[in-house]
Amino acid sequence: MCGIWISVGPQPSEKYLDIISHRGPDGHGLEVFNSPAGPVELGHRRLAIIDISDAGLQPMAFAEKRYWLVFNGEIYNYRELRDELAAKGHVFRTHSDSEVLLAAYSEWGEACLDRFLGMFAFAIFDRETQKLFLARDRFGIKPLYYACTHEGVAFASEIKQLLELPGLARRGNIARLYDFISSGMTDHTDETLFADVFQLRGGEKLTLSLASYRPGQPITPQRWYSVPVPGSIHLSAEAAAERFRELLDTSIGLHLRSDVPVGSCLSGGLDSSAIVSLASRRLANEADGKHTHTISACYAEKRVDERPFMESVVDRWSCEPHYVYPRYEDAFNLAEQITWHQDEPYGSTSIFAQWSVFSAAHSRGITVMLDGQGADEQLAGYHGGYQFYTNMLLAQRRYAELWKTVKERQRDHGLPMKDQLRTLFGPKLPRIVRAALSRAVAGTPASGPNWLDSEAFATLAPAQGAMQTALDRDGLPPVTDLGSWCQAMVQATNLPMLLKYEDRNSMAHSIEARVPFLDHRLVEFNLGLGNEHKMYAGETKSVLRRAMRGVMPDMICDRRDKLGFTTPEQEWFRGPLRNAILDGMEETLRRFPTLLNAQGTRQRVNDALDGRGEVDFTLWRIVNVGIWGKIFGVTI
Repeated sequence: MCGIWISVGPQPSEKYLDIISHRGPDGHGLEVFNSPAGPVELGHRRLAIIDISDAGLQPMAFAEKRYWLVFNGEIYNYRELRDELAAKGHVFRTHSDSEVLLAAYSEWGEACLDRFLGMFAFAIFDRETQKLFLARDRFGIKPLYYACTHEGVAFASEIKQLLELPGLARRGNIARLYDFISSGMTDHTDETLFADVFQLRGGEKLTLSLASYRPGQPITPQRWYSVPVPGSIHLSAEAAAERFRELLDTSIGLHLRSDVPVGSCLSGGLDSSAIVSLASRRLANEADGKHTHTISACYAEKRVDERPFMESVVDRWSCEPHYVYPRYEDAFNLAEQITWHQDEPYGSTSIFAQWSVFSAAHSRGITVMLDGQGADEQLAGYHGGYQFYTNMLLAQRRYAELWKTVKERQRDHGLPMKDQLRTLFGPKLPRIVRAALSRAVAGTPASGPNWLDSEAFATLAPAQGAMQTALDRDGLPPVTDLGSWCQAMVQATNLPMLLKYEDRNSMAHSIEARVPFLDHRLVEFNLGLGNEHKMYAGETKSVLRRAMRGVMPDMICDRRDKLGFTTPEQEWFRGPLRNAILDGMEETLRRFPTLLNAQGTRQRVNDALDGRGEVDFTLWRIVNVGIWGKIFGVTI
């Protein structure tokens, strides 16, 4: 896990690497080459994970210094690939996965991407052909941004590196700001919240021929991987659970490969508990009988505290637990620092909770952390999936199962039956009845202007929603059921955004975060499973629960609520952080006077704080946009 910098044309400088020293405290390197397109600069900051000797330093050369590599990530199957390549005559001087990547490219060219199991963003400069090849892993676990200026083009691990380029304006991207502020969505297109900064998305690659490339020419990435069509695998519940467990266990075995200490996030939910359980079982079978180090965020507020679930896993596998209690005052005290590391506004204080977990891991000397990102997107783990599930039951006239679902959601999720029935039957009722039912359930909303009716957003075309924007960008089908919903979340919406948050929070503490659920073989299996393996009645992620029965505690397998890195935002915002929220809102309105409707925004925030409306992630987004503008000097 590292940080990289690549430029073609701009004047070389170490400042582009110095700004991301947190990503690579174990070494740095810089090489500059001549090309017809101008100077080619390859820079690298190293976090040593595999082959921690100086032999693994980058930029790394191969094949008589024809190929030069800068690489951020891990190739987990590097040992197997190394053996295969050695049999073909390749000679290795290191034990690193970086050298294996170079040998694979020299042997198979761009087709090497299909052979990699791992997370990566890398660039290879071929001095002989004067070509620059860049690629990002299948799901975008590791970042790769780019910007074009009058001098040329540059690529980087973090946006803040590109902001240092001469002539690059720090303008906000109004369309993407609308998506973020209105729905919390980022990273669902190749655009960022900076108007002139873009990204290669997960599963994309790019080849630049420097013999012909000149500044100002368009950059056109190509997709090398797409998630498969959902619902193509047909198995019994038992066979699906067995195969799921095999794939996840294999993935965890690969993700435990490291020459430095490995730990795991543990929230007490299904996903992290499954990882900790399988990792602990593997470690317990090793000769030295290692124990898993777990890091968990806990709260005094019982509504969001998951410590009993965490302790059940810790006790079952004799883990070495570490508990951190994020403080409400630090949600604001650290907001500027977290925003600087994130590069863009972040959606809620749950990102602060995740930050606290990685901070605790760093203080305990843990360099690699396993985490459960990706399972919810593959297996319809979010409760929003019930909309598609119950619609399916209704369309198929499976009334008994539908009734069972409604009753279980009322019992397990605390969702009133009238709310569920309104969602299920509301679109089929006459408008006057829908309006009356809505008032009965939600109350009469306060009058006033829409807080998003603003001068800046008025310049946009009629909004189609962030989800549709993402589907159009990636050519994905409409979301009509659980399968297409999962496909969209994995490739285009939720997952890319969550991976960005995880990368920045972990790397801010010089920690490599690994996500075993994103072994592409497991992802393709999970997406291929039919809806019946994802939801049944009030139960989500059914195949995972069956697969892990007997491996992780029953109280985890049987739990129906979902929290994750949740913080007690309602208690904090209506209590000790109330004035900070109001001050933050006013700072955003002052900094960006045309971005939001001031009267409507004040009403929206005050209604939530006074109990007339819901405290949701909107409040933090309003505040954090202003913090982002201040930190990076953004204009709109």
